[in-house]
Amino acid sequence: MSDRTPAGQFLDAAIDLLQRVRDEEADSIAAAGTLLADTVADGGRLFAFGAGHSSLAAQDLVYRAGGLALMNLLVVPGVVGVDVRPATLGSALERVDGLASAVLDSSPVRRGDALVIVSLSGRNALPVEMAVHARALGVRVIGVTSVAYASRTTSRHASGTYLKDHCDLVLDSKIAVGDAELTLDNVPAPFAPASTVVTTALLQAVMATAAATLADRGIEPPLLRSGNVDGGHEWNGRILEQYGDRIFYGH
Repeated sequence: MSDRTPAGQFLDAAIDLLQRVRDEEADSIAAAGTLLADTVADGGRLFAFGAGHSSLAAQDLVYRAGGLALMNLLVVPGVVGVDVRPATLGSALERVDGLASAVLDSSPVRRGDALVIVSLSGRNALPVEMAVHARALGVRVIGVTSVAYASRTTSRHASGTYLKDHCDLVLDSKIAVGDAELTLDNVPAPFAPASTVVTTALLQAVMATAAATLADRGIEPPLLRSGNVDGGHEWNGRILEQYGDRIFYGH
């Protein structure tokens, strides 16, 4: 029996989106996981970036139980999360030309690394410039975005392009423009965003693929364990020491 409460409708919408991602993005997920596995096997480092709420999916990959220890968060001051005050400043910084290049040039990112850039709209200057500059540095870029925005909105980058136009691989989250799954006659605006749920699951599918691909090649994937299980801290200490030259959140 269908649940027609707002909660049930939202969960149904999220499930439908996850099924679309599973069915329509399977090849791209496999390719992205392979790209990350190739990077690890070749001695490269892994980085993830997202601005505003897109940063939540990027942060979920870093220092994560069950995740690859080599994934590092690329931090752009003022845009990672909504802790900056006022919160609207983060949105404004996403539109500033030159910020992404300055951050990349002062970061540990180098040729041969891989960078995951999460941006729901993919239209702002920051993610577009970051993808362009990263690839110019010899970094492979995986973009995670809603491709629909490119046909329904205008770019805020001087080139008129979007994140999807400057990536080695693109993962489409399928999120509708506006990121709100529900409407009601007595509610004046659409509500109930699903982008965090879907994007986080999409990226964890990529990470699962990367770990399994490494194992298939006879390479132990550098995975972290939960610190809340017996032996977890000791396990993680060994991994962090073994791969210390490719991990930047430990110091």
